[in-house]
Amino acid sequence: MNMEIVNTEELIKDIEAEVKPVDAESLKIRELAQQNALEIMAIDMDSTGKRREILKSIEEFATDTLQGSARRNSLLQTTIGNLSKGGEDGGMVSNSLADLHREIKDLDPSMLDFAKEGVLGKLFNPIRRYFDKYKKADAVINDIIISLDKGKATLKNDNTTLDIEEDAIRELTKKLNKELELGIALDEQVSALLDRESAAGGDDDKIRFVTEEILFPLRQRIMDMQQMVVVNHQGIIAMEVIKRNNKELIRGVDRAKTVTVTALRTAVMVASALYNQKIVLQKIELLNETTSNLISSTSRMLKEQGVAIQKQATGSTISPDVLKQAFSDAIGALNDISVFKQQALPQMQRAVTQFRELAQTGEREIARLERAGENII
Repeated sequence: MNMEIVNTEELIKDIEAEVKPVDAESLKIRELAQQNALEIMAIDMDSTGKRREILKSIEEFATDTLQGSARRNSLLQTTIGNLSKGGEDGGMVSNSLADLHREIKDLDPSMLDFAKEGVLGKLFNPIRRYFDKYKKADAVINDIIISLDKGKATLKNDNTTLDIEEDAIRELTKKLNKELELGIALDEQVSALLDRESAAGGDDDKIRFVTEEILFPLRQRIMDMQQMVVVNHQGIIAMEVIKRNNKELIRGVDRAKTVTVTALRTAVMVASALYNQKIVLQKIELLNETTSNLISSTSRMLKEQGVAIQKQATGSTISPDVLKQAFSDAIGALNDISVFKQQALPQMQRAVTQFRELAQTGEREIARLERAGENII
């Protein structure tokens, strides 16, 4: 079966565009950053409480979002780990598809020799053995289909679980991006105010405090947030890849049920019909041969008996020559019928072949249309 190739670069761009704040929000974020930067630079160095309040706000900045993202990613690892347990050794779906492939390959009717003759052909009829095998394999195929349905349901449930996890991580990432944009804007504003303060010969203690106790931990937090955004993106991408692969497996199950198994049963039906036709044809040939022998024997008996009667009944008004010609004409007509039937058999065979070729051509066209439909979907 063909799986969907996930373009991770396009997927990353889509995710980043989705979780990126809009311009109106960005404007509000920059205004808030400017306001906070002015408050930081206006700090009263003699107020221990005020300094402690600002340090605490920097220390707690985006902490809840970071911790929430970390918890979600831990849960994601557990979730994917649990999903992967169902995929050991190929998983229920892939194993069932492999079993189905083996069964269908083993039941391929094209490997049969319909023309097998002789004593061994009668004792070990390959066609009869094939249909006996198909009856047993049909039950196995039904069990495989049940297994495929269970696997399909599991894949759908997995995707539902992943959708919930992905939505939660996307929301956290949106919030984290907003806070990250605020942190970067605050860094820029504070850095600009520090440069202005230094150029104007401002308070060295304030400049040192803001640089070492506020700007430094702020940039550390920004780096942590950037790393967490990347981690969240990786988690979203991983879930998207898994969901899309699951969807491909679900489509593979549907194709196996609607196409592969149907094709197998159609092939078996055709093989059965051809086998039955061969049996009927053989019986017709045998009947024709018996009829011909019977007519020949009867005409011979009639001829001999007619001669005896003519010898005994010389006064008969029936002309021997006319009677002889009549029987000759009758035998000739029967022989013509026999020849016509023999000549008609190859024509009938060619007609069967032509119908089979037309059916194959139709199947290929239908398959092409189905592929085109799938590409459109």
